[in-house]
Amino acid sequence: MEIVLFCLVFIVYTLSIIINVTIIIVIRTEQQLHKPMYFFIGVFSFLEVWYPTVTVPGLLRGLLLRLKDISFGCCMAQFYLHFALGATENFLLVVMAFDRYVAICKPLHYMLIMKHRNCLMFSLGAWIGGFSAIIFLCIQLSQVTYCGPNKVDHYYCDFAPLVKLACSDTRHLETLFFMMSCMVILLSFLLIIVSYAYILTSILKLPANTNRKKAFYTCASHMIVVLIFYGTTIFMFIRPTSDKVHINKMVSLFPSVMTPLLNPIIYSLRNQDVKMALQKMTHCM
Repeated sequence: MEIVLFCLVFIVYTLSIIINVTIIIVIRTEQQLHKPMYFFIGVFSFLEVWYPTVTVPGLLRGLLLRLKDISFGCCMAQFYLHFALGATENFLLVVMAFDRYVAICKPLHYMLIMKHRNCLMFSLGAWIGGFSAIIFLCIQLSQVTYCGPNKVDHYYCDFAPLVKLACSDTRHLETLFFMMSCMVILLSFLLIIVSYAYILTSILKLPANTNRKKAFYTCASHMIVVLIFYGTTIFMFIRPTSDKVHINKMVSLFPSVMTPLLNPIIYSLRNQDVKMALQKMTHCM
C-alpha cells in the first residue's frame, strides 16, 4: 500500500508543481495578463508551489524509504513554515476577494485602487502578516518540555500531535492556537463572504446584455476555491485539540496535496485569457 500511496501522492504533487510554475511563467511573460487579477493569481500559484513542498516530500520519503525520523529543529521549522504559509493563503484569498469587489462594485476606480504599486503592497502585506502571525506560538511550542516517546502521530509536525507529546501543561498553548485559528481563519472567511455578498448584489443589478455572465463565472470560480480551502481548514483547526489527531491525518492530505493541484485548474486553466496565453506560448515553443 505504501508504494501505491507513494505513486499517487508523487503524481499529484509533481503535477501541482508543474501547473503552478507554468501559470507563473505564463502570467509573467504574456503582456495581456499583466492585470491585477492575474498578478494575484501568480502570487497565489507561487504560494501553492511552497505550501505542499513543506510537508509532501517528507511524506514521500517516509512512504518510499520508510525513513520517518526528523530532528527537533527541522520539526519546529516545518511547523512554522506550514502554518505561516497557511495563514498567508488566508490573507491572499482576502486580497483576491477585495480585488474582485473593486473590479465589479467600483469599476471606475479599479485601476486607481489596484494600481501595480498597491497590488505589490497588498501581496507583501499578506506574506508579512502570514509569517508574523505564527512566530509567537512557534517560540512557545519550541520551549515546551517533551518527554517521549518522541513519535509524532502524523506525517508532518502538526500542532495537535506535538502537544500530545508534551509533559508540561499546554492548556495555554491550546487556547492561544484556537484563538489564532479563529482570528486568522474565521475573520478572513467572514471578510471574503461579505465581499462576495456585495459582488453578487452588484452582478444581479447589471443589465442582462452586459458582462454579467462573465463576472458571475469568474467569481463562482473564486468561491469554489474559497469553499474547498475553508471547508477543510475550519474542520481541521476550529475544533478541540484532543479530537484532532487521527481524523486530521486523513483530512490534511486534501489541503496539502489535492488543493494545490485543484486551485490553478479552477482559477486559471478554466479562464479564457489564460488558456489563450497558454496556447500562444505553446505555439511559440
